[in-house]
Amino acid sequence: MARIDRRSILVGGGAGLGLVVAWALWPRSYRETLVAQPDERVLGAWLKIGLDGHVTVAVPQLEHGQGVYTSLPQIVADELGADWRTVGVEPAPLSPLYANPLALDELFDGAFAGLPAGVRATLAERSALMLTGGSTSIRMFEDACRTAGAAARALLCQAAAARWDVAWTDCAVGKGFVTNAGKRIRFANLADSAAALDMPDPFPIGVQGAGSLIGRSVPRLDTPAKVDGSANFAGDIRLPDMVHAAIRQAPIGGRLIAVDRAAADRVFGVLQIVEQPGWVAAIATTWWAAAKALDAMRPRFATPVDRLIDSAGIDRALAAALESPGARIASAGDLAAVFGGAQVVTADYEVAPAAHAAVETMSATAAYRGGRLELWMPTAAPGLARDAAARASGIAPSDVIVHPMLAGGSFGANLEAEAGAQAAVLAVTLKRPVALVWSRGEDSLHDRIRPPARARMAARLGSSGAILGWSAKIAAPATGRELADRIMPGALSAAAGIATSGDRYAVAGALPAYRVPAYAIDHHHAEIGLPTGHLRGGAHGYTAFFTECFIDELAQAASAEPLSYRIGMLGGQVRLARCLSTAAALGGWDGGVRGSAQGIACHAFRGSYIAVLAEAQVGDGGRMKVDRLVAAVDCGRMINPDLVRQQIEGGLLFGMAAALGASTAVARNLPTTRGFAGLDLPLLDDTPDITVEFLRSDDAPGGVGDLGVPAVAPAIANALQSATGRRIRRLPLRVG
Repeated sequence: MARIDRRSILVGGGAGLGLVVAWALWPRSYRETLVAQPDERVLGAWLKIGLDGHVTVAVPQLEHGQGVYTSLPQIVADELGADWRTVGVEPAPLSPLYANPLALDELFDGAFAGLPAGVRATLAERSALMLTGGSTSIRMFEDACRTAGAAARALLCQAAAARWDVAWTDCAVGKGFVTNAGKRIRFANLADSAAALDMPDPFPIGVQGAGSLIGRSVPRLDTPAKVDGSANFAGDIRLPDMVHAAIRQAPIGGRLIAVDRAAADRVFGVLQIVEQPGWVAAIATTWWAAAKALDAMRPRFATPVDRLIDSAGIDRALAAALESPGARIASAGDLAAVFGGAQVVTADYEVAPAAHAAVETMSATAAYRGGRLELWMPTAAPGLARDAAARASGIAPSDVIVHPMLAGGSFGANLEAEAGAQAAVLAVTLKRPVALVWSRGEDSLHDRIRPPARARMAARLGSSGAILGWSAKIAAPATGRELADRIMPGALSAAAGIATSGDRYAVAGALPAYRVPAYAIDHHHAEIGLPTGHLRGGAHGYTAFFTECFIDELAQAASAEPLSYRIGMLGGQVRLARCLSTAAALGGWDGGVRGSAQGIACHAFRGSYIAVLAEAQVGDGGRMKVDRLVAAVDCGRMINPDLVRQQIEGGLLFGMAAALGASTAVARNLPTTRGFAGLDLPLLDDTPDITVEFLRSDDAPGGVGDLGVPAVAPAIANALQSATGRRIRRLPLRVG
């Protein structure tokens, strides 16, 4: 890495119209790729100040509703002393400067822990591994954002101080101005002179007027454009001579064998049919015409009879895996000695596959001109998208430019890159821009689902009801290994030991937060034949269900009240205990006695803590109804409380949907659900009364994007047990 000195935090210099300040330090061999408009000046990779005073922050994370286009600029603007009304945002270009090694740790549940942090960071940078996932945006980039804002503030203050002949440390900032003793100068008027100055050593953070925005619920920067319809998604891109494409893909392991081209040609607006071994696309002047042509051509696919995949086969694979030896992922104490000859409480649980069901289906727009491919798509891994498009189209990765777009949901689906690769093939084949949008049915049929899983839980209780030993045997596909093969270069995967027998991702969150002297967490690898992927919450979405339902069963076996039993078992987990007691107090917890229809659950997740109290019942016709959700959250310092509340409330509803539906059966190598209607998603009328209480904390920010999801399903299951007297051990929850 280049030697860091007072000048190396700035890249560039000289006269110009604006100022760009780096918020991180990087080797000089990495080329800055942030593009300046005519009224801006680029001096680094992250922050631009224009002639009119606007401040633009480059954000390297996918905005798919979580608010990262507001939270990261808010940190920069806070340190800079900018006027929030002048702050804008743009997606950062693909570059090693924006690598996110923390996402590797979180997505793969510490599989990279064996590598020194510096090695992980270097590998991520050299691979330009820009990832959005694992609730890492704030935790990864907060310090870098503060550095960027503070560095720009120091330079602007020095420039102003030189004009006024005062000490720069006596200057202050606020609302886009540098001030001193009643005098003030706009940031824009200082940019040129600031660029030529040396950086003070050290430059201070959190002084001179900084700190006026953090902790405030400032308005989201993406809301106005989303409200008035001007926000651009991949399907909104319009280019000269552009055509539209609809696609039909083969079942898993299948291939295209026949299409009726003549029937497709009779559809008005159809221009061309493109056939590939695993898919066929219709090209037309409108997407509607392309979709009609697909229906008319009636594509036929061959599915290998020796590789048929269906729900019954998946169940058999999970059951067989659970009976086979597993791989030990985590352990403590001598569990065999604790269990030996003792009475052990056991319970088996099942979780069906879960769908992403994002509002925006997979889409990408591609243009191939002069040997260079441009790709517009929502992607949580732009490096993956670039490489996938390059491989599919036979173009060098250096000749592929990815323009990251807003995403309509995603929930982890946009870690995948199939649509971008398909659009690239079409653009190169047609020699004209093409917009590809998957239909809702196609998006459902070829979703990389959250995997199904089974668990065999066992515990030995002491005479006082304390847990002396704990065993969790979890059968699930090796989704972490699948994900690593798709989104990481081989060097990273090999260095992390991802290809070992046990998959940490598959059992992430299974280690209980409770005080247990002896435990063992085992992964039993199940080959189900169905491709799986990352869904919001990851494996925590099912491991928390296993753990928190089993804890309720252990409390019943110990003749203990579920809340006090949990708190008694937590030991030093003070923050989680506070969440439990707060949720219970707010929800009017009555002990979860028979007929109360109340259940409670908690979870510790990525530096944050949550407890959820649910009230649920079985209504007419056996339909389950969740009446109330109460959540108590400790997520450390909050950059923007409204954004955090939105994430928790959204996570609670997402978790409720996964508890009651959002699943699909499988037949003949495809999911059977073709759209929203078959997923039994909650409607507006099904929305429960929601209360969210945040516990004040000065600890570092924890993750919140996934936090609301895991504890909801077990809280509802526990509530239904108290309402009906029946324990439901399968997700989605069903009576009978």
